This record gives sequence, structure tokens and C-alpha cells, in this order.
Amino acid sequence: MEKIRIAIADDDAGMRMMVRKLIERADDYALVGEAENGEELLDLFEKTRPEVVFMDVEMPGMTGVECARLIQDKNPKTIMVFVTAHEEYMADAFEVYAFDYLLKPFRMERAMHTLDLIRQRLRESAGAPGAPEKPVRFNAPARIMLKHREGVSFVDLNDILLVQREERATVVYVADGGRFVTGDTLGEMEERLPEGMFFRTHKSYIVNINHIESIAPYGRWTYIVKLRGTRQDALITHERFEELQTRFA
Repeated sequence: MEKIRIAIADDDAGMRMMVRKLIERADDYALVGEAENGEELLDLFEKTRPEVVFMDVEMPGMTGVECARLIQDKNPKTIMVFVTAHEEYMADAFEVYAFDYLLKPFRMERAMHTLDLIRQRLRESAGAPGAPEKPVRFNAPARIMLKHREGVSFVDLNDILLVQREERATVVYVADGGRFVTGDTLGEMEERLPEGMFFRTHKSYIVNINHIESIAPYGRWTYIVKLRGTRQDALITHERFEELQTRFA
């Protein structure tokens, strides 16, 4: 299997060296690059598309939390681990759903455990079953019109599996394996979709409740939602998971 791509961002050269040694000790990881500040990290992310980022919170110019928000808008499944000497930033890390929060100076065993958990989560996600030959259908005949660069498409609400932010755009995934990039924001899509069928699980995801197959822990404050009929999945925050549970109580 391909190695997990990981990037480091910290203005402290000694700390970057420590994280680099950590990655060298871990199985299945490949370091794709290092950055000394937020701007360098964003440039590195564009060039290498790491699956995991270890970053400091306090860096010159753009903070780690600000970088995390921009990275999430490009790929909300990027796993972010904050490494900082300041515990008071944990609430900010919670807002961007960091996978973990390591306090400097951290123990190698503690950080290695985090890498082990990330590997497990990513491997489980990669092993998700593919789409069935025929999509599952439910009783909801209504359709929605999606505007995109090529014009407009009319899609059955039953067929919509997932709506997510991706590369600063809103993408709709449907049951036949298709996808539509629409000009609507995620908030606008949320208003147009029936609340009884669709649920905003995360700031970057809306899922069709009828297509949820399973929900499992993913990070410290998030879970991963598996959907029937697609290899795509979604993230759900702890708060939204609790709210979703009340619908099935």
C-alpha cells in the first residue's frame, strides 16, 4: 500500500527535527516537506497534498488554526495534528476538528500512538466497500435543479448521497457514481434540501440520512460516516452525532 503523506509546519527548527525523527520511526509514513510558517505550509499543501499535517499553532504571520481552516476548505478530510506549548489553544483546535493536540514537549510514545491511530483510521477508510450494482432507492420523488458550468441538471433527491466542500467548491455526489460541481454554497444547498432527508454533519458535509450505513470514531472530536452506494464518506462532529442520534431515538 502507498505510504501516508505527511507534512510538518513549525517555525522552530528543533521541533521540526523532532517530528521528522518521529515520522522516520513510524511505519507507512512518508514526509513530503517542511514549512516554517503558514504561507509556506499552504504552498506546500498545494504542491504535495499531504493526508496528514503536523503543525504548530503559533507561527509567524498566519496561525496554524487559520491555515487549518483554509486547508479544510480545500480538502476537509486532511488530518491535522496541532503541536504547541500552549494548552489554551485547544478550544481553537476543536473548532477546526483537529485529530489530536500534542503539548510541547511531547513524549515520543504519545505522538507515536497518534500516528498509529491515524494509520488505522485511514486504512479502515480505504477498505470501504465499493458501490453496489444498483443504488438503493427510497420514496421521495422530488427533484432538485443543480446549476453548474455546463448548464443545469435535474437530480432526484433520492439519488443524492452526499454534498461536500471540495477545492473551495460545492460538490454533489449521486448514486450512479456521478458528481456535480455547483455554484451554490453549502449553506444554500442545505436550505434547498429537505431537512427530514438531509443532515448537516459538519461544516463541510451534508449527507442523505437514508444512505447512512455506519458511523465510527475518526479523530478526537469527529466520526466518519460510511454511505451506501459510494466510496465517498463524510465527517461528523461529536455535537452533530449526538443530535443525529436523537432522530433515531
